Amino acid sequence: MMGGGPRLVKNTKGLLFFKLLGTGKKGFSVLPDWSEYAFLAVWESEDDAGLFFKDSSFINEYKQRCAKIINYDLRCIKVNGTWDGKTPFAAMKHLTVSEHDQIGVITRASVKWHKLFRFWNYVPTSHQDLWDNPGLLFTKGIGDIPLLEMATFSLWKNQEAIMQFAYKNEHHKKAIALTKKYNWYSEELFARFVVKELRF
Repeated sequence: MMGGGPRLVKNTKGLLFFKLLGTGKKGFSVLPDWSEYAFLAVWESEDDAGLFFKDSSFINEYKQRCAKIINYDLRCIKVNGTWDGKTPFAAMKHLTVSEHDQIGVITRASVKWHKLFRFWNYVPTSHQDLWDNPGLLFTKGIGDIPLLEMATFSLWKNQEAIMQFAYKNEHHKKAIALTKKYNWYSEELFARFVVKELRF
């Protein structure tokens, strides 16, 4: 599906941007998780997305091969940066976010070749306070190319939970400072979303 998927979604009505992504083992490991994959898509309309997930050959292929599929319906509330030189998400400025809304976060970066060792050497330290965080509901490392083109998806209890981690966690703040100091990335993106629906 990673190799043949693009052929199945080519020229799909309303599909503005998509990525077929592998995942890493728990802990943002450099080792791949061969049992789990991600499909990220940006749509022109809800109707286009609904039709695709209901009866496309791509989704039907996945249904035949997967034990479980989880769909996250995400509405962007904040985005900075680019992905392959594009800005795939657009913030919905008038979207109301309540204190009970779950929040999805996508971070993505292209790591420079000569920065790989220093970057991956610090990854375990930068995330050591993440795993026991009561506000974190789910997280997974995802990516285009192992080691180089990588991203994360995380699901948070609410907006307050992600704000607490992003701006008050010392290891996370240090990671941000080191990123600026050593200039690890050739490209990066951060996007935050309201999770409107989860479908299993």
